[in-house]
Amino acid sequence: MKASDFKLVQTWDNIVEQVKQTNPAIGCFLVNSKSVLIFIGGAAMEQRFYDALQDCPIIAAVRDEAGLDACLASDVRMVFTLFGDVCSIPTIVDRIRAANKFAVVHLDRVTGLASKEVAVDFIRQSTRADGVISTHTNLIQYAKSLGLFTVLRAFLIDSIALDNLVASGRIRPDALDILPGLMPPMIRRVREQTGLPVLTGGLITQKAEILQALEAGALAISTTDPAVWSM
Repeated sequence: MKASDFKLVQTWDNIVEQVKQTNPAIGCFLVNSKSVLIFIGGAAMEQRFYDALQDCPIIAAVRDEAGLDACLASDVRMVFTLFGDVCSIPTIVDRIRAANKFAVVHLDRVTGLASKEVAVDFIRQSTRADGVISTHTNLIQYAKSLGLFTVLRAFLIDSIALDNLVASGRIRPDALDILPGLMPPMIRRVREQTGLPVLTGGLITQKAEILQALEAGALAISTTDPAVWSM
């Protein structure tokens, strides 16, 4: 990803003034907020998340306790939780946060949660999760309204899936997560058509594949392979 693709806003006053110039309504909204944002194309991401992914563009996606133990001992800064249930997810999140990593809960993978807004409420109120990931746009839109970091995941299996993803980008999640990851042209195309930060993953096992994805414009790579976490 080129440095010129990003506009780093260092202070809150700069954020407000620059946003007011392009959209006064949003600028007025920002006056009442306290987050420092990074503007990436037409999207805004909290600086702490951007910094974490710039520091380590590998996201550990964990699907069991063994993977969780391994990722907590790694240098990754962000963790996608792909397992757990309504009883265990608060503890899983606490372990991730205690290791000074950002915890992003995959809502579709938590046993006992339905694809309804109450699932987001549960994560927001009963855990210390920093954000959520889901394939459901309604959940991502609601989570964003609650101030959670949001990642909309999509499987690009054909042109219809691509068109749907581009249309879904209108809800402005913090990032899109596209799978599989071995599609550099699609990474570039999604970034250009949505103006949103793109994460990718799935089937990536080699350092060269990571570099290809990043060079195509991906902000970070998510993977369940512990060997990749240390690359």
